[in-house]
This record gives sequence, C-alpha cells and structure tokens, in this order.
Amino acid sequence: MKYVGMHSLIQRNNTLSVLLLLGFPAILLGAVYLFLAITSPDANDIFLKVLPWVLVAVGVWFAIAYFSNTSMIRHAVKAQPLARRDNPRVYNIVENLTMACGMPMPDVNIVDDPQLNAFASGIDDKTYTVTVTTGLLERLNDDELAGVIGHELTHIRNKDTRLLITSIVFVGIISVVMAVLVRMLWNTFLFGGSSSRRSNSKDKGLGIVVVMLIAVVCAAIAYLFTMLTRFAISRKREFMADAGGAELCGNPLALASALRKISNDPGLADVDRDDIAQMYIVHPQALTGGVKGFFNKLFSTHPDTAERIRLLEQY
Repeated sequence: MKYVGMHSLIQRNNTLSVLLLLGFPAILLGAVYLFLAITSPDANDIFLKVLPWVLVAVGVWFAIAYFSNTSMIRHAVKAQPLARRDNPRVYNIVENLTMACGMPMPDVNIVDDPQLNAFASGIDDKTYTVTVTTGLLERLNDDELAGVIGHELTHIRNKDTRLLITSIVFVGIISVVMAVLVRMLWNTFLFGGSSSRRSNSKDKGLGIVVVMLIAVVCAAIAYLFTMLTRFAISRKREFMADAGGAELCGNPLALASALRKISNDPGLADVDRDDIAQMYIVHPQALTGGVKGFFNKLFSTHPDTAERIRLLEQY
C-alpha cells in the first residue's frame, strides 16, 4: 500500500483543481462555438467576431465578482463583524489556532441563527473571513468549536475559498453568456429578416422552436459540466479540511462530534443561495437513499457527513 502525506495530497489536489479550473473558459468557448456551428453556416466568421467581446465581457464580469465577493456574501447571509470584545471566547480560539499554524488572523463574522453552521470565504489575506452562527457558539463546547474553526482555517490555508469562489463566478458567467446568446438569437428571429409575409410565418415559427431547443441543449451541457467540476473540487477538499482541522485542533473526535451536532440541525438554510451554501461546513440538505440519493451525491458539494465522521473517528 502506498502512503501519501498531507502535503503531497494538498499539492496533488491543488494541481488537479487548477487543471479543472482551466477547463471553464474552454467549456464556455466550446459551448458558444457549438451553438454557432449548429445555428449558422458562417460559424467560424461569427465566432472570430464574437470571441473578443465574449472574452472582454467575461473578464469584466469576473473582476467585479471576484473582488466584490466578500461584501456580497456578507450581505447575503446577513453577517456582522465580530470583534474580541463582542465574544472573547470565539475570537481567542481563532487567534490561537492561527498562531499555531502561522497564518494571518482572518476576519470573524457572526450570523444571528439559532441553528449550527460555519464557513470560510475570501480570496486573500485582506478578505479571508470565518463566519459562524450564534447557534454554533451556544451549542458547541470549546474543543468542538476549535475543530470547526480549524476546518475552516484549513480551507483558507489550502486556498480552497479562492478556488471555490473562482469556480462559482465562472459557472455564473457561463449561465449568463448562454442566456444572452439565446436572447440575441430569439430577437433575431422575431424582429430580423427581410419579409413578414404570412406564408413565411409557419417556417419562421418552426425555426424559432428548433433554435431555442438547440440553445437549451448547448446551455444545459455547458452548465452540467461546470457544475459537476465545481462539485468534484468541493467534495475532495472537504475531506482535506477535516483532516487539517483535526490536526490543527489536536482532537479529531471533537470535530467528529461537532459535525454530528451540525448535521442534526444545520443552520443558514434560509439563505436562498446554493452557491454560498456549498461553502458551509455541512450543507443544509438531507441526503436520501435510492435513486434520489445517488443524484444527491452526484450533484452534492459535500461528501456524506456520516463518512466524514467515520474517517475522523479513525484518525
């Protein structure tokens, strides 16, 4: 049996994640070209003309979303900054763990939610943030809370938050670009053309239906691949964060106990943003068995919590 150290696993996962992340632009451009190839005889010429505009639009969109994600996330979950004087207990736990692993102190935010959950966010030392619910602070003991915070700090140390936010932005871009293409084509068929004779109305209507179906298929394929890629990245990294959190707090059983408590009553479920929910330590979504369970696992951003607990108890 070949044993691999944690640093080797982190390096391997990061390399794989970068390769997967580089596939997002390729998927986007491939979907655009496929759409044009099916719907237009001059696909190559149109693609070359559209390419610069697509790249510029994607770049601007990406820059805005990338650098404003912190305020967007804080607003979405209704989080408030937490200073040492507000809750010395949690602040000191975060500070002690960051000192133990030699990383800068992230911001700490709190959400007024009686249920339990936590997540890390940010793209650099200035924006890294650990967010916890009031329920988490009230219902976990110090060891359990340290395990959860260690898990979130590991996400930051491994650059998981930066990667996940980047992938979320790309998925959103692909969705919008495909929607714009469909809208443009729809307008072309409705208001374009050189004749409005009744004899052409049926052919025109049929053409609209065909093109819309093609657009939907292309958009669905692009979106499916990006979603599956993003989910695969997130699932692998949850196991790494569990291992890192257990090592950092020095008590794997405490983190296992915390995960069990959180999974029984996960908070932040009222935040109607699945892109943000995938950052939570436990996604507020119950997994079921059978066919539905299979698809839940396929599209889930997190591995099975029971499996995470089992591995921690064997740590």
